[in-house]
Amino acid sequence: MSDALINGLAGAGGGIIAQLITYPLQTVNARQQTDRGLSNSNGSDGTIKQMCQVVNQEGWGQLYGGLTPSLVGTAASQGVYYYFYQMFRDRAEAASLARQSIGLGDGSIGMLQSLVVAAFAGSVNVLLTNPIWVVVTRMQTHKKTSTSSASLVLPIIQDDVVQDVEPPPYGTIDVVQELYGESGLLGLWKGVFPTLIMVSNPSIQFMLYEAMLKNLKKKRASSTKGAVGLTAFEIFLLGAVAKLGATLVTYPLNVVKARLQAKQCLEMDRRDHYQGTGDAIRKMLQYEGFGSFYKGMRTKIVQSVLAAAILFMVKEELVKASKLLLTRSRVKPSR
Repeated sequence: MSDALINGLAGAGGGIIAQLITYPLQTVNARQQTDRGLSNSNGSDGTIKQMCQVVNQEGWGQLYGGLTPSLVGTAASQGVYYYFYQMFRDRAEAASLARQSIGLGDGSIGMLQSLVVAAFAGSVNVLLTNPIWVVVTRMQTHKKTSTSSASLVLPIIQDDVVQDVEPPPYGTIDVVQELYGESGLLGLWKGVFPTLIMVSNPSIQFMLYEAMLKNLKKKRASSTKGAVGLTAFEIFLLGAVAKLGATLVTYPLNVVKARLQAKQCLEMDRRDHYQGTGDAIRKMLQYEGFGSFYKGMRTKIVQSVLAAAILFMVKEELVKASKLLLTRSRVKPSR
């Protein structure tokens, strides 16, 4: 089994675990980002308070709205990303070693090369998995964007008795049909442009992570490859710090992406309808101010940093366990 495949499978496993733990925070953050208005630009109402409101008004299940496609998307995204990241990185390392053999460089790849490798892997990931995340965003924000319409419990009169009838469930098929009706197949790639620009987020994240990992290993005079020699908690901290730095830089693009992917009801004010990335940025600045680009940032920082730290920790442990099992399986017992 190749290193790329091992890292891809381990990344998918780590991503699923991180997603399960932090998903309610993602739902609240998606609602904060797509909330129109001048108030609560940083989520000042408090994440916990908003989670309680969702539970009280819509039930526990809505905190996990879109969880199934999200888990599929996480497994696909992390698997695709780590697979191509490791494959591109292996090629970059081979090229560096080839240059070293002719007296150029020290045989290792630098921060710029790590950034390029991560950017290539991220671009492939975005183009392949963007439709899944459009569906997830629609499902996470469905109640929020439809509170004035049929998504609420509807009273009907039957046999002179007023009854409350739950609306039909809003599932993946409904979202896909809705998107196709709005924009055809291209509807599944809503927000892909800012998402491609946001490739810089994991690129910055991995650049910081690799740099910190390299420096830490150098200080310990470690000659091993990967995360061997570091504890799971140290990997957790490195992942958290790397993700924090990347999130602070790229958060405004995350808000624009969420706005484009969320449903834009016909009943909404025209200023809340976005024709594209440029139109969304212009209208957000004009009608909501610069603070709108940082709505829900505190929630996102907590969620993304925690998720990234868990993902790195679990992924590295899975990689080490997989390589150990493969090594043992190749060793034949002596007789």
